[in-house]
Amino acid sequence: MPYERSFDEPSDPLQPVCRHLRSKAIFVSGQMEPPAELTRTGSGHCWCNWTQQVLGPDDQIVERRACDSGRTCYEAVL
Repeated sequence: MPYERSFDEPSDPLQPVCRHLRSKAIFVSGQMEPPAELTRTGSGHCWCNWTQQVLGPDDQIVERRACDSGRTCYEAVL
């Protein structure tokens, strides 16, 4: 049986996210190369810059795939 790699996140295309979504990945820079797994999926830990918590203003969990135009608190980046 050949080796197969799987990730927890579905491979559906990502929609534009809310301008208040934050992740540690946007604050880290430098020459160190992250492991391939993190390059594709990220660490997964996000927070809302509006509430400064893992829950948004609508009391729903903050996630890369969840913070899109379907939420009442969503604000487009541009």
